Amino acid sequence: MSLVTYSGDFKDIDGLRNATFFCRLCLFLLLLLLLPNQAKAQSPDVTVEEIQFESKGVTLSGTIYMPRHPYAAVVLVHGSGQTPRMSSFAQLLAENGISVFTYDKRGVGQSGGIYAGPEVGTNNVDQDNLTLLAEDASVAINILRQREKNIPIGLVGFSQAGWIIPLTANKNSQVNFMVLFSGAVISTLDQLIFQHWTDGKSDFWDDHTETQVREYMSKAREHVLSNPTEYRLNKFINTDPREALSTLSIPGLWLFGEKDIQIPIGISKEIINTLKAQGKPYEYCLFSTLDHFVSGSKEPVDIAIHWIKNR
Repeated sequence: MSLVTYSGDFKDIDGLRNATFFCRLCLFLLLLLLLPNQAKAQSPDVTVEEIQFESKGVTLSGTIYMPRHPYAAVVLVHGSGQTPRMSSFAQLLAENGISVFTYDKRGVGQSGGIYAGPEVGTNNVDQDNLTLLAEDASVAINILRQREKNIPIGLVGFSQAGWIIPLTANKNSQVNFMVLFSGAVISTLDQLIFQHWTDGKSDFWDDHTETQVREYMSKAREHVLSNPTEYRLNKFINTDPREALSTLSIPGLWLFGEKDIQIPIGISKEIINTLKAQGKPYEYCLFSTLDHFVSGSKEPVDIAIHWIKNR
């Protein structure tokens, strides 16, 4: 198989970014929140508290949902995109006995700060931005722990949170577990390469194999790294979640759709299996008919809830 011929919009690392991904992630969150029974009226057994908190010089706004008898507690971590607090999903979790803290991403909704993303011409997979978002999640963990002192507390996130959550858990020992829907376990560079290749084509897997993906990724990565000036790698610091995941000892669950065209699932499974072989308490669930947005089925959410309640 020949290496892709990189065309005009792939002259530097910025050209790898496909704005469609960020729009589709917003759709993913919308679909996830609209799963059956997910947008119920607030239960009388769930207490809601509005919260403002300080993180890295700005004030962020969010909401804590506290069931009467919680089994566990979680902070929700955003994917990419201008995502506000995830109220419907938080309500669903709370109605299933899980306390939840969800907040508007910095620079979005009622939260202060500056949003980073392609919609505003900035880089949201920049290492500084991922680290900043991890700090926000860490502060949220501490706030939730003050209210829920005697139950496991964890992080639940989507897509880009695959890079943010391991950073958060690695810096905050209060984190007891993590759940990731379509969470990246490959590096930011590899994800951008794969995303550029699939180009938003929903039928990508109809005529590509896992073997072809591995060959392509290896060749494309070598090509990019061999041409740092052309791809302006001096302005891009690669983030690889394996660095944090290899040091953590907390349980982790990943939920993947095998039709995903944003992250290569075969390679992702191999990474998790390698970490498991090293003794890490990680596991994953695959859904053969679902894509990156794991929409069209409530099974992924049901599995996640059951897994969290059994921590």
